[in-house]
Amino acid sequence: MNDNTMSIPHLIMNASTVVQLVMLLLLVGSILSWVVIFQRSIALRRAKQEYNQFEESFWSGVDLNELYREIPTDDPRHGAEHIFQAGFREFNRLMPKTRHADTVLEGVQRSMRVAWSREEDRLTQHLVFLATVASASPYIGLFGTVWGIMGSFQALSLTQQATLATVAPWIAEALIATAMGLFAAIPAVIFYNRLSNTSSRLLGKYEDFAEEFHAILHRNLQGRDGKPSAS
Repeated sequence: MNDNTMSIPHLIMNASTVVQLVMLLLLVGSILSWVVIFQRSIALRRAKQEYNQFEESFWSGVDLNELYREIPTDDPRHGAEHIFQAGFREFNRLMPKTRHADTVLEGVQRSMRVAWSREEDRLTQHLVFLATVASASPYIGLFGTVWGIMGSFQALSLTQQATLATVAPWIAEALIATAMGLFAAIPAVIFYNRLSNTSSRLLGKYEDFAEEFHAILHRNLQGRDGKPSAS
């Protein structure tokens, strides 16, 4: 048994077909999970920046009618801006039809709830895949480990004298499968928790904004003119 025989590339290339398939599956899962990690991290960072920019504009004292007109209708918006756009659009639609404040506010709240739900789907996109990789990878690696150990026992049954050289390659490839399972699972667990926490905090901010915007409309509907403003 030389060093080249026990090298990791050699063990992978000479592993049994089942263990090779397990390793390939874990490698693909690991690569895809890193793609999701980078894509979601960039998307959530951008979402936080967009929220801070819109919140600054919203609370700057600008008239809400003017702020709404500045949003292009053919340009899809995200985050708090999307919630504001959906709520204010429904407000403008209902105001000419009824003067009952409760009816208007219920419609606005319903529209903002739908927009919030869409933002939840957008922010949590592909996080289920990370959770799947995190939970399934150790068990897939364990399957490769069990298969490799079974191969080592079969190798022992075919020899009259048990030696380390007989079982070492099988045990080594089994341990590599375990290591690859952990290599795929650990980053997926860490970043799933991190990204889930970030998206939950953002969704909480969106919900708070929707409540504050709803309160602004409620206050102004109780006024004389019924026209919303940022004051």
